[in-house]
Amino acid sequence: MSTETPSTHEGGVTAQTTAATDDLVQINQLIARYAVTITKEDIEGLVAVFTPDGTYSAFGDTYALDEFPDLVAAAPKGLFLTGTALVELDGDRASGTQPLCFIDHASHDMRIGYYTDSYLRTPDGWRLRTRAMTFIRRSGTHDSGRPHAFERS
Repeated sequence: MSTETPSTHEGGVTAQTTAATDDLVQINQLIARYAVTITKEDIEGLVAVFTPDGTYSAFGDTYALDEFPDLVAAAPKGLFLTGTALVELDGDRASGTQPLCFIDHASHDMRIGYYTDSYLRTPDGWRLRTRAMTFIRRSGTHDSGRPHAFERS
């Protein structure tokens, strides 16, 4: 005799659990796309992972999407090696934290830290709404970084 209800799949997994899993996979693919596009210096691909009003915060400031090309051009180049994000879903919104190890392509010096994100479900799928960088210093201090060698015009 089966005890399954119409909303329960085999093994006790509900449709709600399946939807949440799908959302988590989509968000993790989105932020993997962020890491790959910025590593490859693909600005168009990088901007596409954000909502139109998306922002990036670091170095004591917040940058809008129209500033990304100049910001990325001024930044060191290298590998953005990210870990799996810890994501909290809340309907069509979510928040998360993702670890980062940046490795400079020329010197192989590393910078470590984490991103604090907010995500929004859009008609085109999940997108980053905000991404804020926190660096972890050798002293153990966590901060948003020193002012960047980026001049706003």
